[in-house]
Amino acid sequence: MPTQVTFGSRVWELPPLILYPFNEHLPPASLLESSKAALMLSGLIPDDGTEREVLQRRLLAGRYAEIRMLFFLGKDVLRWIEQCQEFVERTPELESAEIHGQSFAALLTGNPPPAVLTKLIAWGVADYSALFSRGIGLKSVFVAPPPLDLLTAEFATGYHRHADALYRCYMESQPHRTIDHQNFSFDLYASGEYTRMLETQWEEPQQSSD
Repeated sequence: MPTQVTFGSRVWELPPLILYPFNEHLPPASLLESSKAALMLSGLIPDDGTEREVLQRRLLAGRYAEIRMLFFLGKDVLRWIEQCQEFVERTPELESAEIHGQSFAALLTGNPPPAVLTKLIAWGVADYSALFSRGIGLKSVFVAPPPLDLLTAEFATGYHRHADALYRCYMESQPHRTIDHQNFSFDLYASGEYTRMLETQWEEPQQSSD
């Protein structure tokens, strides 16, 4: 049995998590129409006379857009998780700590650093845990977003439950150690923000040498 590694007060700085724009070109009105259709179909708001088949199409279009956005979010997160795993492999003190991809997934979805949580709230991301976990779940099984015509209506309209189940499968697929932000810290950036930060860092040495 491997010796249990203790972390003490040591803090390791993980690679930053960089989120890229989805570039879906989906007008907000489409998602609003999808939500309205869902409420009408469930009887929670009065029917406005729109045919049920039309409401169903609107609902599926909105749900599919959400699936695609979560997939690309999961792609960014799993890329970050791979970078974190590479960091562990290069760090002798962590080699036998049983830290795997699931350790970082749990860190992000359940116990992110305070600065990351503050930024997510500032971005208006309240239920970040569900967003990240569902993104991970979808990306863990799909190489690319599947076309809508390959998805059943049941899956598309209830993808939340399926994505949650896929995330649980991902987490249970590998025994792993639980880690927290007291020992493992990281930053969160939108891709444009991160690019501007790097450009500033590159410019400063040049200015000082002039």
